[in-house]
Amino acid sequence: MFIDFHCDTLMDTVDGKRSLMDDGEGHINLPALESSGVLMQVFACFVDDMYVRKKAADRVFAMIDSFYNEVDKSGGRLEPVYRFDDLNRIKENGRVGGLLSIEGGEALEGSMYLLRDFYRLGVRAITLTWSRRNELGDGIGEDSGSGLTSFGKDVVKEMNRIGMIVDVSHLNERGFWDVINVASAPVIASHSDCRALCSHPRNLTDEQIRAIADTGGVIGINFAAEFLSDGQASMNDIIRHIDHIADVAGIGCVGFGSDFDGCTIPGDMSGVSDMLLIRQNLIDSGYSIEDVDKICYKNWERVIKKVLG
Repeated sequence: MFIDFHCDTLMDTVDGKRSLMDDGEGHINLPALESSGVLMQVFACFVDDMYVRKKAADRVFAMIDSFYNEVDKSGGRLEPVYRFDDLNRIKENGRVGGLLSIEGGEALEGSMYLLRDFYRLGVRAITLTWSRRNELGDGIGEDSGSGLTSFGKDVVKEMNRIGMIVDVSHLNERGFWDVINVASAPVIASHSDCRALCSHPRNLTDEQIRAIADTGGVIGINFAAEFLSDGQASMNDIIRHIDHIADVAGIGCVGFGSDFDGCTIPGDMSGVSDMLLIRQNLIDSGYSIEDVDKICYKNWERVIKKVLG
């Protein structure tokens, strides 16, 4: 089984470009999720540039609606995940779970009530910033040297209170440390890699990796080629980044956050159908079945149980 904590597939479904039911389309579709043994896929509601300054919340509402439309089309094959018990039920029934996240705090439009409303609609994780600055803080691509704003710190505290997962992927380094200092629950990086192996600023330093592990959080390995290698990336680079995180902070803080349908993946990969091959490569590299299961889904299960209840 697998849990993948980030994809951008809703960017296609919300604009009517395709459906999750379309076999063979995109990096992710429901038939491929089923055949690859995916237990749960996190679907991000990404606030892209044209919606940043206006209608950010409306765009996310539309993406949430698109997700539930896909759930309806699936005839029970895709089920929303709100709590850990939902995940257990889905596992027993052999279905695929879908959990909603928001990528970019612009969606909150500076309002705490929108945070709670998104929670009521099923959103269970928020990537506080994309690479740009917003009302919560600075992203790595628009870094003024400031950390979280006072509103950003309040958002982290409220997310901890109501049971939402705080995600620091894309956040600038000062904001990252503000989250670590403010948070009272596990912190995740849903789709980030290791700066020691690839110098891209989106990647995490060893110090950041250890800090996330110390909260009980998980880092989802991003399959974006430019984050995996300074040269030409391959599937083997995914294993290298897993190895590095395991060496730096232990096997309990690494998982998958593919960024499928939102990035250019290595040339020797095609999409979610490669997950079984990645699993086999981990076994061939000497990982025990117990540790492979932690990487593939059990580490994420632990965070879900702890934060969502």
